[in-house]
Amino acid sequence: MDEKADTIKDFSLLGIKTELILKLNSFGISEPSLIQQKTIPAVLENSNVIFESETGTGKTFAYLLPLVQKLEAENNAENKIIILAPTYELASQIKSTAQRITELKSALLIGGTPIKRQIELLKDKPRIIIGNPSRILELIHLKKIKTSNVKALVLDEADRLVSVEIAEETKKLISNIPCDAQFIACSATINQNTKKNLENFFSNVKEIILPKEDILSKKITHWAIFAEARDKISTLKSFLLAENPEKALIFTSRADQVENIAQKLQYKKIDCMALHAKTDKKERKAAIDRFRNGKCRFLVTSDLASRGLDIQGITHIIQMDLPSNEDFFVHRSGRTARAGKSGINVVIGDEYEMRKYAALEKKFGLTVYPKTLYKGKVVAPDFEES
Repeated sequence: MDEKADTIKDFSLLGIKTELILKLNSFGISEPSLIQQKTIPAVLENSNVIFESETGTGKTFAYLLPLVQKLEAENNAENKIIILAPTYELASQIKSTAQRITELKSALLIGGTPIKRQIELLKDKPRIIIGNPSRILELIHLKKIKTSNVKALVLDEADRLVSVEIAEETKKLISNIPCDAQFIACSATINQNTKKNLENFFSNVKEIILPKEDILSKKITHWAIFAEARDKISTLKSFLLAENPEKALIFTSRADQVENIAQKLQYKKIDCMALHAKTDKKERKAAIDRFRNGKCRFLVTSDLASRGLDIQGITHIIQMDLPSNEDFFVHRSGRTARAGKSGINVVIGDEYEMRKYAALEKKFGLTVYPKTLYKGKVVAPDFEES
């Protein structure tokens, strides 16, 4: 596409049909984002596409709208698409998004849940299959998913799907997909190594890498609050009472700390939910639903929720530590300031983490504002009571 795409303000000019546009309009989407302007025509043209765009820019619709439109136009009811996601939360969210725009049947196929129930779902011949590589691969091997009529394969959060932990499963699954199927990969962070891995999986790729809008530095305000490790949870409690966020997502790298933080907050009568990999699927869904609907303002989570989770109205991100992978810092922070809004990212850290934060400040071109808690308020360290 040429640069005129930047001025496109109507989905119809991208080739999206009226029926889909009306559905988008019904939940408040009237204009395509820049990544949608660039990606939708390429997907409609059946190109293999790798695209990168910052969090909150509408990547899911960028591939889902054109793929759904093509599926709905198919005469063959056996044809389908497969969308891979690294976490249950992201996969579930993609399924919900698909259900908002199409009557086509979809199935969520994730490990850790009874496979018999998923086999029953497949008897309804869903046209949109969403899940993680291991479970979908298992169902392919059991001959419950026929891959000869897969028309497109999407890797959402592609950098995670080709990371060391699950790259082999992703590779095996791709080997089961017809060579003439369309391949699409996207993420907010695609480095050169990820790009090389993806290009090994499929060829003739059209890359769409948008210039950074610097959402991380322009839309998100970054605060640093010093606390020794032993004082972090009490500092968090004091911060929540002082700042009183409308909706805050609280991250810790240690899954075993999620429940501990949540329980200590709950003990202090601060209503919050906990979410980590070992949380039962039903409890995970209930926690996200309560948080999404505003029934619970605070959600404590591991990095499970740092990728792809699109929940409106998150005003604050609170990081109880800094992740070893810098991309996770970007994904964590990007849960706020979505769809053009602004947000606050807070790191509560000890001396080591403050040094690490200073390095991230320099690398990403951020301005980090030191804060402290004084008489029930969040203030600059040099604050003096007048």
